[in-house]
Formats: sequence, structure tokens, C-alpha cells
Amino acid sequence: MIFRITSIKNLQAIIGHFDKYPLVTQKLADYNLFKLAYNIMINKEHLTQEGLFKLVAIKGSLNLGLAPELQSAFSGITNADKPLVTGSAQEVYDPN
Repeated sequence: MIFRITSIKNLQAIIGHFDKYPLVTQKLADYNLFKLAYNIMINKEHLTQEGLFKLVAIKGSLNLGLAPELQSAFSGITNADKPLVTGSAQEVYDPN
């Protein structure tokens, strides 16, 4: 199955899936930060300077972090905390 996301509202299907079937690796921390960014945008907080700074801090903690251009434009921003995820594969929900 392929999902094509065409608007931020369509992301709810992805979020619903990962809320129902949570990740059990360190990717869970990335997902939680992604979901936090999604909620900031849904609540239109990103339209304020404080909300924009929150999004930049989250982006700084995801994947490769901030691009050099963003690092220089937002030099005073500290990356969001990325908690260590503990758990094991034994905790994985088996839908069968």
C-alpha cells in the first residue's frame, strides 16, 4: 500500500497508524518529535516566532539536523531534546 500525502491534514492517517502500532527502536523518538511538529502546525503555533523556533529546534534533532543555511539563520536555537528509547522487539504488537 502506498500513501501519498498532499496536505498536512492527510498526515493524521500516518499518525494514527504509528500511534496504534508504535515503533520500538530509537525511531520512536524521531516519530514523537515529528508528531510534536505536526501538532504545532495543526494548532497554527508555527505562525508565531516562538512556534517557528520550536519547529527549527525539532528539525535540528531529526535525521541530518539543520542545513548550514538554517544553522546560520537560526544560530541561537538549541535542538529539541531527543529522549533515549528503551524497549525490545518482544514488545512489538503482533497483529496476527
